[in-house]
Formats: sequence, structure tokens, C-alpha cells
Amino acid sequence: MKIIFIKKRKGFIFVTVFLLVIVSVLYSQEITPKSFQAFIQQDRQIPIYSVDTPEKRIAISFDAAWGDEFTQQILDILENYHVKSTFFLVGMWVDEYPEQVKKIHDAGHDIGNHSNTHPDMAKIPKEEIIKELDTTGKKIKKITGKESILFRPPFGSYNDTLITTAKEQGYYTIQWDVDSLDWKEEGVEPVIERVTSKVRNGSIILFHNNAKYLTKALPTILETLQKEGYEIVPISELIYKKDYSIDHTGRQFKN
Repeated sequence: MKIIFIKKRKGFIFVTVFLLVIVSVLYSQEITPKSFQAFIQQDRQIPIYSVDTPEKRIAISFDAAWGDEFTQQILDILENYHVKSTFFLVGMWVDEYPEQVKKIHDAGHDIGNHSNTHPDMAKIPKEEIIKELDTTGKKIKKITGKESILFRPPFGSYNDTLITTAKEQGYYTIQWDVDSLDWKEEGVEPVIERVTSKVRNGSIILFHNNAKYLTKALPTILETLQKEGYEIVPISELIYKKDYSIDHTGRQFKN
């Protein structure tokens, strides 16, 4: 019995050491717990979080799901700084504010699909995913006359089925690598600090059109980024459309 116990103990120690070595290797390669699942699932579909580019080019984006109190101010600020951006619109928002949709489009900004009813699309079947995308896509095209090619999942929630289905419907699935967390409404300075301290070449920044302090923070953010030499472009001009790969962090690379 003692011999059996010793063998089991040795086996346990071996497995433990092996797992520790694996974890050590993962961390040495900068594979964090957040991206571990993507590491072990090599075929997992991942959205575009940022773009690998030698140029100081970035994109800013605004999600619009509820409310329109600050949209016009945002458009005015963007025009004042000669910046073109990307607005991800929920179908229900398009229904309620069609005039704003046209203004966004006429001002030269990208308009992306942000679903129709803002569900967690990683939890609905493929048929419902298609319906959500198709409904909002048609609403946007009816107003702008242009097909939308960008899609952002509500809540940032996704799975393989969602990304694959969106691709089949003609969409690039877009996330972000710089989150302003403007929806927390903590004040102007926290929003400015979060964004300006984390931006790098190829970053995609997330804002919300109806965040309370955004219009006060946005001018300083744009001024700071432009002084640092960043060119701010719509997401459709930042991403690669073909011959690309996406690593485990969601960074898009040109092949």
C-alpha cells in the first residue's frame, strides 16, 4: 500500500510541475489568462480589436443604442477638429433618430451595424443573428444608400458562430483596445486619462454617443492625440480588408 501511495504522490507531483511549466511558458510569451482560451483553441474566431501598422493611425468609435442628447455636439466637435469617425448604430436608435443617421453619413463618418434590438448575440441562434444584422443593415442602407460592412456586438459579447455568421453576411466584426469607460460618468478627467494614456498605433477607441461627460472630454482628447502625431481615420480605413490574420489579442496583421 505504501508503494502505491508513493507512486501516486510522484504522479501528482509530476503533473503539478508540468502544469506550472506550461503556465510559466504562457506568461513568458505574454499569454494572459484572458487570452488563454484563445491560445488553447487555435481555431477560435476573434474580432478585430486593433490593427498592426507602422503608421500613427488610429480610429475612434461611438456606440449609439439609447438617447441622442449629445450626438449633434459630437458631430460639431469632430467637424471642428477635421476628424472622421465611426458610429455603430442599433436598429431601434435608427428608427427613432433617422435625421441623425443621415447627418452622420453626410458628414463623412462610417456607420456600423450594432444589431437591431441590442441582445447578447452570443446567446442567440444563427437565424436570430442573421435577422438582427439584416434588419439593421437594411435600415441603414435605406437612409444612407450605402451598405454597412462593420459590425460591433452588443456588450462586446461574441462567439465563433456570431463572428462567422457576421462574416458570411459581409461584416468585419470590430471590438476595441482602448475603452474610455465614459458610460461610468466619473467625470471629464478620467475619460481623458484612460484614452490618451493607452493609445498606440492602430488603436480603436470606444466611446458612447450619450455619455454625460464625453463632449467635455472629447476636444482635449482630440487635441492631445493630434499633437502627438496621430491621424484619426474611420475604422473602414484603418483595418485591412483582405490578406490578413488576427492574433490571440485581436490585433490584425497584414499577411
